[in-house]
Amino acid sequence: MKLADIFFPFRADMNKIERELDRAIDTAEPVLQKTASHLLKAGGKRIRPVFVLLGGKFGTYDIERLKYVAVPLELIHMASLVHDDVIDDAELRRGKPTVKAKWDNKIAMYTGDYIFARALMIAAELTDPRIHRILSRAIVEMSIGEIEQIRDFNNWDQGLRHYLRRIRRKTALLIAVSCQLGAIATGAPDSAVRSLYLYGYNVGMAFQIRDDILDFTGDEKTLGKPAGSDLRQGNITLPALYMHKQSKQADEFRRMAEDPTQIERVIELVRNGEGLAFTQRLAERYLDRALAALDGLPAGRDRDSLSKIARFIGERKF
Repeated sequence: MKLADIFFPFRADMNKIERELDRAIDTAEPVLQKTASHLLKAGGKRIRPVFVLLGGKFGTYDIERLKYVAVPLELIHMASLVHDDVIDDAELRRGKPTVKAKWDNKIAMYTGDYIFARALMIAAELTDPRIHRILSRAIVEMSIGEIEQIRDFNNWDQGLRHYLRRIRRKTALLIAVSCQLGAIATGAPDSAVRSLYLYGYNVGMAFQIRDDILDFTGDEKTLGKPAGSDLRQGNITLPALYMHKQSKQADEFRRMAEDPTQIERVIELVRNGEGLAFTQRLAERYLDRALAALDGLPAGRDRDSLSKIARFIGERKF
């Protein structure tokens, strides 16, 4: 199953969302126009807007309302990536130069700020105060997650609970509220809103955990960045954390991890070690919870699409 196959029924509305994203970043300021367009044209899975549209299917579906949720959520995600690349000193994203690499850190930071601001302006077209409270809270939590990640660079003492809390804030929450806000914007029943939030949260956790696996198992052509990039930048994810604390090779791994010149050996140990299997099992547990949450939704094509996306996330290679 390919993501494009799952998205196919939404192709017309997703094309509209893409046009709205173009409009959202349009500005008379030439540098901002270039940097924001560069980021938008780099592409992406657009999985958050699709979750908004699917959430909207459980209410009175209306793309003219949903665009005021789908576009801001994708913009918030985009803005966070620009800031991430500055923090991580990343040269590539999706195989293309980052904004900070093509311009500089200052331009990148203000580009991210501009995109965040445009997201909030567009969301303001909807008057339901619940939408704005949820969106604002998500941005606050994302910011805390980013600070936690910076604080924990090269910190091998962190535990599983700490890692899970961080990825909840950085990734899972925005996916959860994408499902939730799509339902709220179209007047879905409260029971559906709750089920969609739980589904999105668990899918979001699995999505980031799977991302952390792919960072070690993928190749540069597929990932658009070198394998092991997170660890090279000091971001310690679960596959490496497991190797450090619980693997049969933990003693050797700890010695290597303390020596910055041994980074290639450390990455090799993770790629060939027990941590990847442990991490995959955890991702599958979250996916099982996501699928269980769907039991609270009416049966039909839209629930089936959510199920297919969850299964795709569990198997994805990019």
